[in-house]
Amino acid sequence: MQQRISVIGGDMRQVYLAQMLLEEGQDVVTWGLEKGEGPRPVPLHMALEADVLILPLPVCRGGKLNLPLTDTALDPEQLWPRLRYDQLVLGGMTGELAPRLMTEFGITVVDYYDREELQVANAVPTAEGAIQRVMEATDVTLHGSRCLVLGFGRVGRLLADRLKALGARVTAAARRYSDLAWMEALGFESLAIKALPGHLSGFDVIFNTVPTPLLDAARLREVGEDCLLVELASAPGGIDAGAAAALGRRLLPMPSLPGAVAPRTAAKAIYGSIRHILEERGEPM
Repeated sequence: MQQRISVIGGDMRQVYLAQMLLEEGQDVVTWGLEKGEGPRPVPLHMALEADVLILPLPVCRGGKLNLPLTDTALDPEQLWPRLRYDQLVLGGMTGELAPRLMTEFGITVVDYYDREELQVANAVPTAEGAIQRVMEATDVTLHGSRCLVLGFGRVGRLLADRLKALGARVTAAARRYSDLAWMEALGFESLAIKALPGHLSGFDVIFNTVPTPLLDAARLREVGEDCLLVELASAPGGIDAGAAAALGRRLLPMPSLPGAVAPRTAAKAIYGSIRHILEERGEPM
């Protein structure tokens, strides 16, 4: 018997995800996507009866279910007691939700954002989206600009590569010696994170991809007044926003770029991860 899949809340990524599932012939319903014209909308109580529930990425914002495409505000604590133990809940950046629901309600929760294939796929629109936003926010080309990329993980590596292709003069910074070696092998100027003090002046744009504090007030004083700071890391981020404002430094926070600049591509990545999760559970779509 075909499983019913319910896509609950989220942004345009979830709208496109629901459409992809529907086009594949899945039994799909949606709730909380009306502003994006999500397909097959149903009342919440019907959405919660599905066999597989797909929640947003991230599941919650500000303590509420992540529902940017509806005027309804919903406390997630109202949902959990209404679920069945035999349902599968898939969500992005679930945090402590998964072990809690398993312990208190016996509900299986899988975080699809933990999948490496999704994070690698998401790094592409994040890097390209960051470049797009910077080009829109400045009156000079990236070609010839001095750019510093903090962190050399999935996003940092792709971002440095894209910037270099545009003719930017790229320096990348990381903690691990292996990352520093890769930077040099790929033709980037390299800088150890511990060596940042005294080396932050002279950059036109600084991109941070590290989700731990790196640029505090003392470091930001070294940054040129015309330097554009770009925060790509998840909270708490690596750039002290309060200190940047106090010092008159221009900071562009860029959360959830895949959903903002390339929602269809981001939805395809989520779709692939969900398919893999179900296949591994012996429940292929």
